[in-house]
Amino acid sequence: MTSLSKIKRSPFFIRLFNWEYWPFNIVYIPVYIVWFWYSIRARSFFFFGASNPFIRNAGFLQESKKEIYELIPAGYTPPTFFFRAGSNPGELIKTIKQEKLSYPLIIKPDIGMQGKAVLKVTGETELLDAAAKFDVDYIIQPFIPYEKEIGIFYVRYPGEPAGRITGIVEKEFLTVTGDGVSTIEQLLQRTPRYVLQLPVIRKMLGNQIYTVPLAHEKKVLVPYGNHVRGSLFLDSTYKNNAQVSAVIDAVCSQVKEFYFGRLDIRFSSFEELAENKNWSIIELNGAGSEPTHIYDPSHSIWFAWKEIIRHIHMLFTISVANKKRGFAYLRFTDGMNMLRENKKYVRKLNSIQFYSKENTTSFFATGNTYPLHPQTLQ
Repeated sequence: MTSLSKIKRSPFFIRLFNWEYWPFNIVYIPVYIVWFWYSIRARSFFFFGASNPFIRNAGFLQESKKEIYELIPAGYTPPTFFFRAGSNPGELIKTIKQEKLSYPLIIKPDIGMQGKAVLKVTGETELLDAAAKFDVDYIIQPFIPYEKEIGIFYVRYPGEPAGRITGIVEKEFLTVTGDGVSTIEQLLQRTPRYVLQLPVIRKMLGNQIYTVPLAHEKKVLVPYGNHVRGSLFLDSTYKNNAQVSAVIDAVCSQVKEFYFGRLDIRFSSFEELAENKNWSIIELNGAGSEPTHIYDPSHSIWFAWKEIIRHIHMLFTISVANKKRGFAYLRFTDGMNMLRENKKYVRKLNSIQFYSKENTTSFFATGNTYPLHPQTLQ
């Protein structure tokens, strides 16, 4: 590799020449100006509080996943079990046995952010080790077996009989394909977006990062569709059609007073999704949702600004309409408290680190999958 190639593959230049990796506050500078304008019009900086009245803080920050799952129609989310920080390990094992849950399982914070502290565990020891690190409330769910993940942005204006899909993002998990010669670390170094993940993956895998996968063997290293954790986001809005829209609207219209947000979904194919088969909601995000299809590498920063501002306009319109219906904006004192609490909470999440134990092969274990789809759970 030439010196120039090495420079181009350095984390600094990868971030510099790809806006999707720029700091949040840099990307959002023009967005803040627009937000301030809408705040003046609404006479409230926290006008979004009226957008999804039955979700805590309208789903902007500090919302509980457990509370949101309870709003979603039965059968469209995985079985979810809530635990307080510091729960007795015996309580976890008792629940898993009583509910006849099979590994792998997902453990994640009840109040989440950017995929922080989300972990797939493949056995009891891994689960207990992970749970011991949580000093925040958390949930445990079966790992949804469907291979693909998408984010669907949904908007419905109050009073309208049906909502619409305003964006779809397909997510390609952080995966390497072996050549029979190179180690996992060497394979990761060949893809710029994976180079940015190397420090974290080294900690997660330990010595396993020096494993040499067989030729054509694929290893999914991070099985979560999160941009911050290395997933490639592709704009698949063009795959929307009347059937997909109808399926998503049928579910979202049953979520009480839900008007604005993004559904993160595991599924098998768009064809089956259109037939309401083999898919499950893993998360429903509210007013704080980004239209994540903007992170497709083919999109410019100008496209991203346009889409973000378009969605803020929709959020503003919905909030004003709901205010007229009697739902209040978030009070200034409550909004500021939300921001302060979130800042402290993020520090807690950042302190939760999962490291691989040496001489373990559990990271690549597959385990059993939970036979989950809406038709079997309803």
